[in-house]
Amino acid sequence: MVVRRRPKPLLIFLVVTGSLLILLSAVYLFLASPVNKDDHEKIEVDVPSGTGVSGIAKILKDNDLIRNEFVFMITVKSKGNLYLQASTYQFSRDMSMEDIIEALSSGSNYNPDAISITFKEGERITDFAEDVAAATNHSETEFLNAINDATFLSNLMDKYWFLTDSILQDGIYYPLEGYLAPDTYQFENKDVSISTIVEAMLDEMEKELEPYRSKIQDNVHYYMTMASMLELEGTNTENRKMIAGIFENRLATNMNLGSDVTTYYALQYPMTSDLTTDQFATVNPYNTRASNMAGQMPIGPICNPTLSSLEASIEPTDSTYLYFVADKNGNIYYSNTLAEHEARVQEIKDAGDWIW
Repeated sequence: MVVRRRPKPLLIFLVVTGSLLILLSAVYLFLASPVNKDDHEKIEVDVPSGTGVSGIAKILKDNDLIRNEFVFMITVKSKGNLYLQASTYQFSRDMSMEDIIEALSSGSNYNPDAISITFKEGERITDFAEDVAAATNHSETEFLNAINDATFLSNLMDKYWFLTDSILQDGIYYPLEGYLAPDTYQFENKDVSISTIVEAMLDEMEKELEPYRSKIQDNVHYYMTMASMLELEGTNTENRKMIAGIFENRLATNMNLGSDVTTYYALQYPMTSDLTTDQFATVNPYNTRASNMAGQMPIGPICNPTLSSLEASIEPTDSTYLYFVADKNGNIYYSNTLAEHEARVQEIKDAGDWIW
């Protein structure tokens, strides 16, 4: 006769309980997982002030960001004194419930009214005015008037070491030309003040200039002006350094710099077509092609340059060259004599590679 032993009640309880825990854990992991791990689209979610955990759970479920409201609430409860902050958030369905709870407890810096303005290297202040007008509630005229305001400029000169009396010379079109760092900036909304925009750009310029302060502070306007020409004449740090050396050679021999880009700025023309002989001869403190500009720099910067151009202005390449010319492909050719230079220009034209 075979005697069968009955399973012990405790063993049965442990097996059943263990199985149930495993099942519950699996269910929880599923309910806490991302609704759709492949959906990365940002969803704006507003959590009003005073909304409780259950209200937040409903908002999240209505936006299909969590799988189960009850599981969300008990998870938040299990974390003790966790404070979920009212704000506007950007969530996505590839976020786990834990990620969403962490974001809600940390608070959000997301601002749906925030704006972004990109100021491109080599642009003029008049271009920047267009950028501001396109992104904010200020017009181009408002921006240009504000940055030329004497009181505003005086306050800025007190704050920034690199803004010197040189920017106030008679004949300067825009005193801050050349000193506003090209970059992409974020602002709170379209009502951002012009002073906030300008100071953000000057703050960035200060960061860029600080490593070179000891080298340039005695004549910072010279270096900023040189950098602005190099920005438009060259295409990279290497050839800008070479051009800087050529400009210095020409200044040392009392020659005109002969930089076409200064003529365009003097006339406030876009660089989209060739100029006439008479236009190149225009007498203007910016125009280094004018007959009265032998051995002289333009009165001020002609665009807002990059750090690459600033570095080139500080560390020019030594050479014996006095001339350079670029073709439409960005290739730059250097010459020692006017005859060599003119021959090179003709070769470029004959090859169909003249810039215009």
